Amino acid sequence: MAVEVKIPPMGESITGGLLAAWLVKSGDAVRKGQPLFSYETDKVTSEGTAEVDGKITIVVNAGTDVVVGQVVASIEAGAAGNVPSAPAAPAPAAKAAPAPAAAPDAAPATKPAPVAAKSGAAAEVSPSVRRIAAETGLDPAGVEGTGKAGRVTKGDMLAALSGQAPIRATAPAAAPSAASSAPVVIPSRDGRTSRKRMSPLRRKIAERLVQAKSETAMLTTFNEVNMAPVMELRKRHGEEFLKKYGVKLGFMSFFVKAAVQAMKEVPAINAQLDGEDIIENHFFDIGVAVGTDKGLMVPVVRDCDQLNFAGIEKAIGDFGKRARDGKIQLPELQGGVFTISNGGIYGSMLSTPILNHPQAAIMGLHNIVERPVAENGQVVIRPIMYLALSYDHRLIDGKEAVTFLVKVRQYIEDPQRLLFGV
Repeated sequence: MAVEVKIPPMGESITGGLLAAWLVKSGDAVRKGQPLFSYETDKVTSEGTAEVDGKITIVVNAGTDVVVGQVVASIEAGAAGNVPSAPAAPAPAAKAAPAPAAAPDAAPATKPAPVAAKSGAAAEVSPSVRRIAAETGLDPAGVEGTGKAGRVTKGDMLAALSGQAPIRATAPAAAPSAASSAPVVIPSRDGRTSRKRMSPLRRKIAERLVQAKSETAMLTTFNEVNMAPVMELRKRHGEEFLKKYGVKLGFMSFFVKAAVQAMKEVPAINAQLDGEDIIENHFFDIGVAVGTDKGLMVPVVRDCDQLNFAGIEKAIGDFGKRARDGKIQLPELQGGVFTISNGGIYGSMLSTPILNHPQAAIMGLHNIVERPVAENGQVVIRPIMYLALSYDHRLIDGKEAVTFLVKVRQYIEDPQRLLFGV
C-alpha cells in the first residue's frame, strides 16, 4: 500500500512555501518518524516526517514552491528500499593529527565525497549537522557522536573536521539524486556572479523591514552603559547559578529584566498603533532576535515580568538552539510587545535596529569594549556597551524614549535595583 507524503499544515495564515531540501533519496528505506525533507515558509522552517516504514519515491524536486497538502512523495509501506552499507568498525587508533596549514597558493585539500542520506537513526541528525555535511562532504555516520543516544552534534562534526576527533571509515556512497539536491544556484556565463531564488523566509523578512521603514516614523536614540557591575555579579555568582539551574547566567536576562522594569515606568514603550487607536499592553512578552543561516527570527519569551533570571536564560537558550535547528513553531514567533536584538555577539559597535512591526520600539545591544571614561574627576577604564533604542515617533515622544533608555542603563549599572523594582 502506498502512503502519500504531503506538505504539512503550519498554521492558519500559511498556505505554502519552499521545499528546501530532501534528507533522503528516492528509493531509500525510511522509518516512521524519520525526517524526510525541510520545508521553508515566510515565517518558519520545519521538517516533514515519514508516517510509515517503507520505500520512498520522490515526485517533487527540492527548490520547488509547494502548497499545504501537496503530495511530494509516496512511501510503499513495508517495502524494502536501498539501505547504505553499515560503516566498518573502527580500528583502535591514535587521535588523528590536525592537517598542516596549506601555503597561500596551495590547492585546497580534496574533501571526502558526500554520502547518501542514511535511513533510521543515522538520518535523524540536526539541520546544522546536515549543513556541515553538505558543505564539507563529511559523513555524520563516520563521526563518533557525543549527543543523546549517540547522536552526532555540530560540535562533533567541527571536531572531526579540525582533526580533534577520529573519523570512522565509511563505505563509498552513491551520488545524490537530482531530487535530493539543494535549490538551484545558476552561475553567470563568465562565472563572476551566480543567481538563486530568495527563500520565502528571506522574502518575508525583506517585506517586513520595508514595511517598518515606510509605515512608521522611526527614530533612534543612543546611550552607553558601564557593564562592570553586571560582569562582577556574573563572576561572583555565575558558577553557583549554573550548578543550581543548569544554565549559564548571561547578559540577556539582565537586559530583559531591565527593559521590563523600564517599560513599567514608561508605558508608552509597551504600546502600539492600530489605525487611529493606541493599544496599551499590560503584559510583557519580549522578543529576542536570533540569527540563523536562513535569516533573522524573533521568538517571544512570554510573561518576562513573572520569570526569574534562570527562566529567562533557559527560554532564550532553548529558542536559540531550536531556531538554528529549524524547530521553532509559528506561535512562538507571534505576539511580542518589544524586541531586543544583540548585534554585539557579532562584534557590532553601534547600529540603528529596525522596528519589528507592529511593535513601537526595539532595543539594540552592542559589543563591550574597554573605554576611558571620567568618574569623579578621574579618567578610568571601564567595559562600555552602546545601547540603541529605535522607536515609532508617532506614538513615543523623544522624552519617553530617552527616559526609557536611561532607566535601562541605571538598572544595568546597579543591578541590585532589579530585585527591588526601584
